[in-house]
Amino acid sequence: MSTPAKGSPAGFFPTIEKKYGRPVQEWIDLINASPLAKHMDRVGRLKTGHGLGHGHANALVSHTLAARR
Repeated sequence: MSTPAKGSPAGFFPTIEKKYGRPVQEWIDLINASPLAKHMDRVGRLKTGHGLGHGHANALVSHTLAARR
């Protein structure tokens, strides 16, 4: 697996896993299961419901939604 580009959403993944103690795939699955439709609503849910910082939540949502395209 190649190293994600610094500044790309995936570039945050090692830090996210270390800081929050859950694999990135669990966060992706949570985002995919969300009934929320808007990007920022999903980010807000990760922040308020799971304690993620804005940058980490946004990176996870951005990556997850981009993978759907």
